[in-house]
Amino acid sequence: MLPFDSVLDFRIELTEDHELFRKTVRQFVERYLEPRVKEIEQTNEIPRELYARAAEAGFMGLGIPEEYGGQGSDYLNVVIFTEEVSRVCPAFVTSVLVRGLFTTPVLFFGTEEQKRKYIPPLARGEKFAAHATTEPGAGSDVAGIKTRAVRKDGGWVITGQKYFITGADKADYFVVLARTSDPPSRHERHKGLTMFIVEKGTPGLRVGERIQVTGLRGSMPSEVVLDNVWVPDDAVVGEVGDGFRAAMVTYDYGRVGIAAQAVGVIQGVFERSLNYAAQRIAFERPILAFQAIQFYLADMLRDLAAARTLTYWAATMLNRGLTTEAVIAASLAKLFATEAAERAALKGIEVHGGVGVMVDGMVERFLRDTQIMKIYEGTSEIQRLVIIRHLVKKVFGFEV
Repeated sequence: MLPFDSVLDFRIELTEDHELFRKTVRQFVERYLEPRVKEIEQTNEIPRELYARAAEAGFMGLGIPEEYGGQGSDYLNVVIFTEEVSRVCPAFVTSVLVRGLFTTPVLFFGTEEQKRKYIPPLARGEKFAAHATTEPGAGSDVAGIKTRAVRKDGGWVITGQKYFITGADKADYFVVLARTSDPPSRHERHKGLTMFIVEKGTPGLRVGERIQVTGLRGSMPSEVVLDNVWVPDDAVVGEVGDGFRAAMVTYDYGRVGIAAQAVGVIQGVFERSLNYAAQRIAFERPILAFQAIQFYLADMLRDLAAARTLTYWAATMLNRGLTTEAVIAASLAKLFATEAAERAALKGIEVHGGVGVMVDGMVERFLRDTQIMKIYEGTSEIQRLVIIRHLVKKVFGFEV
């Protein structure tokens, strides 16, 4: 069972309520979202009314406790929503659930006043939020950020540049990671980082133009510049110097969401490929009759079942608490599901042939989307490091 303690650790705790919720999400997707996908791809914008529809359905409050206006903290519902939407439009999930990168550190490390002030408006869909950690020279290396925060006038002055910040163009609230003290040694670079809440409109805070990236059209990231931004002491999330831990907890939860996004992509590609193969005639037969196509589809279904199982399992683990085993499960799910989604997208393009490489064919976009899924919330290489480091620490008691 290494590194797990019992076969019971592999339980997936789904109920009839989860299936009812899935059907509700499917209805929302087919009625409101699917008819707008081509428009979103062409304009690179998500219509505001779709956010309003999602808020009416309660989707903005997923993963947020009811006491703060949410739908409850069941992470399986977050996963189901993410998967169902991503089979049609992964970008919409990103733009809706990116607020989880703000709510997670506030819920786990914030004060009661911070939770009461910031979480309910996000849960109701009235406000948007973003997570500003990544910098031009610090992505996977979170401890390498250069943004600084120094004490001044009973608060902190933050100066720095953030890059690839998803949702920044719409955000009313930001969590910003900044260095408040120098690390004690090269091996303790993660120490001395602090997380702050910065509100839109704060003097010195500027959101730059959106950065055009290859996938997730409609949910482009932006640059965020902090030019002597002053925030009060009560803007600190958690303890001063403990921001790295807050960021890591946030990413542990976020990774399962990305895994679910990848599962949705595999499902979407599989359904489109199966239907196309049954209808496309070549050499007087449907191409589904050819063994090569059959093998492509069988491999997609294999990866779909495995990725979904890993993701639901990781979500169940997170529902029980953020243990070492849950962190390993989250990274395993993201690592496998995102790489499987890329494989499925490539094979889906081959099944569709010429249609597969047409921009308006609505197939190749899934491949573009997977490239971002493999990167954000930690690249595949970072997931492998997370897995092995937590494994060694649990089994042998030391760090590598």
